[in-house]
Amino acid sequence: MTRWSGTIEKVDEYRWRIPRSYRAGMRVPGLIYADRDMLEHILTEQVAEQVANVAHLPGIVGHSLAMPDIHWGYGFPIGGVAAMRIKDGVISPGGVGFDINCGVRLLRTNLTGDEIIPRIKELIDTLYENVPSGLGSKGKIRLRPGEIDQVLVKGSRWAVEKGFGRPEDLETTEESGEMAAADPGRVSSRAKERGVPQLGTLGSGNHFLEVAVVDRIYEADTARAMGIDREGQVMLLVHCGSRGLGHQTADDYIKQMVTAMQKYGIQVPDRQLACSPVESPEGQAYLAAMRCAANYAWANRQCITHWVREAFCRVLDVSETDAGLELVYDVAHNIAKIEEHTVNSHREKLCVHRKGATRAFPAGHSDVPRKYALIGQPILIPGDMGRLSYILVGTEQAMRETFGSTCHGAGRIQSRTAAKRHIKGRDVLNTLKARGITVRTGNLSGLAEEAPEAYKDVTSVVNVTHNAGISRIVARTRPIGVIKG
Repeated sequence: MTRWSGTIEKVDEYRWRIPRSYRAGMRVPGLIYADRDMLEHILTEQVAEQVANVAHLPGIVGHSLAMPDIHWGYGFPIGGVAAMRIKDGVISPGGVGFDINCGVRLLRTNLTGDEIIPRIKELIDTLYENVPSGLGSKGKIRLRPGEIDQVLVKGSRWAVEKGFGRPEDLETTEESGEMAAADPGRVSSRAKERGVPQLGTLGSGNHFLEVAVVDRIYEADTARAMGIDREGQVMLLVHCGSRGLGHQTADDYIKQMVTAMQKYGIQVPDRQLACSPVESPEGQAYLAAMRCAANYAWANRQCITHWVREAFCRVLDVSETDAGLELVYDVAHNIAKIEEHTVNSHREKLCVHRKGATRAFPAGHSDVPRKYALIGQPILIPGDMGRLSYILVGTEQAMRETFGSTCHGAGRIQSRTAAKRHIKGRDVLNTLKARGITVRTGNLSGLAEEAPEAYKDVTSVVNVTHNAGISRIVARTRPIGVIKG
């Protein structure tokens, strides 16, 4: 591929600036977090152009930001962060993405790898049977007519009230798993139709359920506050989102925003950045619908958590109390939020878009659960299914520099199409097996799309955010069993 020919300025070893002078119409500079090796790939992929495009959006403040896991996306790059003023800024569905509130939750256990590994195949098989996965998968939950609206308003709380989980799960879920001001009336009937049968399903693509063991602890006191107290401890990660309901909602509103731009006289360098003023009827309608999809995603992960606990207890013949299986945290990746941040020494309400980016609030922030007030918000960074994942915490530096944001994962270096062209699913399965990783999937072709070779090394990604000071590494895990949708 041809290397991007735009202007890039080195700020330091982990920050690279695209100046406003690169192209007329940029309202703020771009800022990419990467080391030199990563930057070369980023520039080859042309994704820096998307960073510059986002900098044109009305009301944007600070920088158009790109995390080290950045790769090409719809409109915004995946790994992109942008904050807009409420009074004269816009909201763009492309800055959230199609899988609204795709996110990760982490459960810790009282179990060790030595206890699990002899039964890992049985455990993975049981989890695979208990948690529906795959393209178009349908769940075990049968919603009554109209009940989908309750899910869209209550989110995780709906699931807990129905017996899918524990009340304390809500305390360690971002937004308590329930974004306020969600309006089901703003969600199309088609989106609801797609959402009704899919609640409690993993889905396909890069979504996964992973059994892992703690491989290394970097900050013992911080890890202990999360219930992570020894190497070899078994953890479980769930990565999924709002399924067809979120995708349909994004699609519905992108079409509306194209028309809205003409109405409000907004011009953007890429039609995929379709947007409308935050305070416009169209902007407010999208926010209300997006919050519904976010709540659906939290309810989805909450239901999956319940079935994960059931599977663990059945296979290992232990009680939930003995197994632990406590929710460490649940964090959203694709979302827009109204937040207060300091801009030019003044506190201001902003609409913060995080697309393939994770909130990274520091110790003492009012939105951090009381349980983590002294350490900051946990950040969950999954790698690919053959390598490591990381647990981090937010920092004051992130609040000053990235609107409290950091990376969300490893980030692709090959498209799904390219991966399938060069990699065979059966080979991936055999390679992972040789590494001691048990895998279940209903689609070998899909496994090829998510092969480790298709992703950046997550260790390099989190090292950039750690060294740049926008998050701190606390612990890492390695997979021993994986379910891919």
